[in-house]
Amino acid sequence: MQSRTRVYSLPRWRVTRWLADCGPGVPDDIRVALIGNLFGSLPVFAGGVINTLAVAAVIAARKPTMPFIAWLVFEIAVCVARLVVLLMARRAADQHRDTPTDVYLILAIAWSLSVGYGVSVSMASGDWVAATLACLSSAAMVGGICFRNFSAPRLAAAMILTSLGSCIPGAALGGEPLLYVVLLQAPLYLYAMTAAAFTLNKMLIATMRAERENDHRAKHDALTGLLNRGGLIEAVDSGLTAAARNGKPLALLFLDLDNFKAVNDPFGHAVGDRLLKSVADRLKRELSAGDVAARIGGDEFVVLAQAPSHEQAIARGQLLIAAIACTYPLGEGIAATVGVSIGIAMAPEHGGDPEVLLVVADAALYEAKSSGKCQCCMASPLTNLAALRRLQAGVAGSAAGSMAA
Repeated sequence: MQSRTRVYSLPRWRVTRWLADCGPGVPDDIRVALIGNLFGSLPVFAGGVINTLAVAAVIAARKPTMPFIAWLVFEIAVCVARLVVLLMARRAADQHRDTPTDVYLILAIAWSLSVGYGVSVSMASGDWVAATLACLSSAAMVGGICFRNFSAPRLAAAMILTSLGSCIPGAALGGEPLLYVVLLQAPLYLYAMTAAAFTLNKMLIATMRAERENDHRAKHDALTGLLNRGGLIEAVDSGLTAAARNGKPLALLFLDLDNFKAVNDPFGHAVGDRLLKSVADRLKRELSAGDVAARIGGDEFVVLAQAPSHEQAIARGQLLIAAIACTYPLGEGIAATVGVSIGIAMAPEHGGDPEVLLVVADAALYEAKSSGKCQCCMASPLTNLAALRRLQAGVAGSAAGSMAA
């Protein structure tokens, strides 16, 4: 599997897009992961290269004629080119630049053609030692091709056909009637290995879809589709890392609806849920590129946004108040008017940890609520100190409880 930080580009040429296609309806992130699997690891690559080079060299030494010398030269050229492109692609992927995926795929086909050419000329030569060695090597490579490249089953099928399919004309040209059985065996073997590649591909995609859906469920609120608390903590951690790298401060805006209880209690949770979903939809429309929104429980929401100054963060909060504070039609003749109060904490000014920022922003939210509805309050040094004391007291209480237990 590819590294989580190593991202390979999808192919761009028509022929390579066709070769690497994994079927309809596959999300782009899974397609990118499948392409990454094709590049594999250097030890696996080296094993195949050493095998085919050794076989070509041994047979060329045994029969130093032009067809076999040409095979060895071509095999060396293709393997060197594949290694160079593989290393270039890994370096580019690590740096999140475009990778030479198209060239890499074409060279994979060229390598399988070279293996197939060696099988064909070895069988046609009448030297059954050379033919046996070439066919064994090719059969071994077919297994590797199937299990290494099933992320792109069409590519695997093309490589299987070009590497081992040449034994069919080789058997026909060899002049040995007993080898005609290959004309029956080879198509069945080629079909079986190709079918295995497609089956493994379907299984892999199904597994990746399930992992993707499970990861989404683990990090998102089922009602609104926004991030949940766990997803928010992960997003804040990533944002803090990026902020430390680029020097751009972050604002964590803690939102709490005003008058939500007056809707949820008399009309019931179903109406309350419809209201929460409507607020979340309104919140999503107000997000800028790079912003993150979460629902962390009840009628509490959080927005993480870039904000170079207190003034810009407060202005952002006022825009959210204006967007969310309105009347919502909730069906069955019910309409509800709610507002929202917001507390803001700045990173790294008020903390460099997600939990600290949440506690500080929550304390600022309490001040906003105390000042009246639909207010936005920036955390002050006093707010920050009180929040940190609350956090420390909670940690100390947890530790004492653990010791008592």
